[in-house]
Amino acid sequence: MAALIGTKMVSDSRTAREIFEAVMANPARKKFGFGSKLAIVNVDFQQAYTRIDKFVTAYETDPHQIDYVNRISALARSRGMPVIWTRVAYKADAGDAGVWGTRTDTPDSLQNIKYGSERHAFDDRCDITPDDLQYTKRMPSAFFETPLASYLIWHKVDTVVVTGGSTSGCVRATAVDALSHGYRTIVPIETCADKHESYHFANLTDLQLKYADVEPVQAVIDWLEAR
Repeated sequence: MAALIGTKMVSDSRTAREIFEAVMANPARKKFGFGSKLAIVNVDFQQAYTRIDKFVTAYETDPHQIDYVNRISALARSRGMPVIWTRVAYKADAGDAGVWGTRTDTPDSLQNIKYGSERHAFDDRCDITPDDLQYTKRMPSAFFETPLASYLIWHKVDTVVVTGGSTSGCVRATAVDALSHGYRTIVPIETCADKHESYHFANLTDLQLKYADVEPVQAVIDWLEAR
């Protein structure tokens, strides 16, 4: 029998966190790196997903997540770099939710986040300024049918920093689309959240291996402070 050149799917007893830590410990993996100008894209910091004291759809990973996001957003603003905040909502009959809104229909379902509702509202812990770009999206990616792509082009951005939730959902979708649009893409670990550590770390691993630089948030802070 000829020796195998490719890889059969690996199955072992390591957790998603352990696999992530092993991947991150590899010093040989080349990074995309930062370019010359970044934008901070803060994905879905709305109460439906951040207020674990109010909504069953909310989740928390790092309790200081929003503090980190506020810090890097403030640093970016002070250096003339764009800050963007997205959130999700649908019209009263949910007719704009598409097939994504067909799996369930309960008060907590995605398509029942209505414009102007408590679930639609940004978390008031977020430091959002009038000059930040804010918009409501309908689908996972912050790029899909939104003003984001043209906004980044106008501001001559070459690097996109993606924060928010969920790591396995809208953060991942946004990061993949950022790379697909030609941007160097950074995902700061402490600024992302998900409902289960398995989803969180499995998706951070996949992003690191394929689509983005997954970095400690301090790497973004250091880069911005050096500008």
